[in-house]
Amino acid sequence: MPKTVADVMSSNPILVRPETPLKEAIQILAEKRISGLPVIDDAGKVVGVISETDLMWQETGVTPPAYIMFLDSVIYLQNPGAYERDLHKALGQTVGEVMSKSPITITPDKPLKEAAKIIQEYKVHRLPVLDSTGQVIGILTRGDIIRAMATE
Repeated sequence: MPKTVADVMSSNPILVRPETPLKEAIQILAEKRISGLPVIDDAGKVVGVISETDLMWQETGVTPPAYIMFLDSVIYLQNPGAYERDLHKALGQTVGEVMSKSPITITPDKPLKEAAKIIQEYKVHRLPVLDSTGQVIGILTRGDIIRAMATE
């Protein structure tokens, strides 16, 4: 019988809120040796994910977008909106300011193969697992899938 998300996910993941101080989230990631955390609102609904990738902006900073001047106009060679978003992440002090919003999620009854396709297609490292009421009950990572493959 094919494995489902519920068979291999990590249950009861650590959750943070948008107002959680960034230093606290970094501490959790470091101490628990995990690479990301689901972010929930006051109703317990997932609103984002904070990951190592989101936090790298804090350390690396942001390079302004390249531009050229032409007839007293500035022509950006890259999207200035992306620069503003990345700058916000680099200067953020709370999880909500730095997290990736609108995360892709999955339900526990889905086949593991489907979860693997979603992770591959969307190039994400983790999927929050939601129950029928939209509450986070687990998290499925690339590592979970690899470990499941090793036991087949």
